[in-house]
Amino acid sequence: MYTDLLQYIFSGLTGGAIYALIALGFCVVSNTMGIVNFIQVDFVTLGGMFMFSALFALGLPTVPALVLAVCLVALVAMVVERVGLRPARSDNHLVLIFLTVGLSIILRGIIKIVWGKNRMALPPLTPDVPVQILGASVLPQALWILGLTVVAIAILTWFFHKTSLGLCMRAVASNPTAAAVVGIASGRIRLTSYAIAGALGGLAGVLVTPITTLNYDVGVLLGLKGFAAAILGGFGSFPGAILGGLGLGLLESLSAGYLSSAYKDVVAFVVLLLVLFVRPKGFLGK
Repeated sequence: MYTDLLQYIFSGLTGGAIYALIALGFCVVSNTMGIVNFIQVDFVTLGGMFMFSALFALGLPTVPALVLAVCLVALVAMVVERVGLRPARSDNHLVLIFLTVGLSIILRGIIKIVWGKNRMALPPLTPDVPVQILGASVLPQALWILGLTVVAIAILTWFFHKTSLGLCMRAVASNPTAAAVVGIASGRIRLTSYAIAGALGGLAGVLVTPITTLNYDVGVLLGLKGFAAAILGGFGSFPGAILGGLGLGLLESLSAGYLSSAYKDVVAFVVLLLVLFVRPKGFLGK
């Protein structure tokens, strides 16, 4: 029984780490623009697609392919912000949110045209020989997911606390009016926030698709769960996004293990609703 519990915990942390990466992407854009960026779900798909092309069309080794895929998604995210969102003549958040919904549909259509509708498979980053940890059997891909998520969080922490651009983004998130008064360029901040969100979504897509399948809409359900994780932790809070992601992943895994995998999604979202009924701002929301 102890081994089963440990197995479920490792599985939950693996899924939760993916949700945390996606949730962080939602929070970065929300903090600088005040909107929910629904294009985030397609950044996840694009990460897997670019990784697939880098490996099989360009023939790159795994590590350069991973770096290229993440950078390309960040680039696409910047283009989307610059071409799709910035020309909008409205600062109304509701209008901008609907704009992200429309851009998400367009982007998904482009992905379908370029890569097709067939399901594809990505190989794991390293050979898929399970590793025994305290009696639990853990795939190396799961360890990569956990390890690279920790690295991504560490880089984000450094960026937002030690770089001038990161401090400017925190200033905009804290008080947009005061930030504008002191001359912080909002365009550059928005562009950077989309690049970071794209990189986080792309990394999530690169890491998760070897243990799922790759399709033009693979990021939709994952993205919605990442959005749920962000709400659960407190929308806009980075520690909350991590806590919400890991909590949601553990909840899914434990419910699949002790109840039924058929109820995995239902149980997770029911608990999410119950938490929000009691605390609408999430665990760490202000």
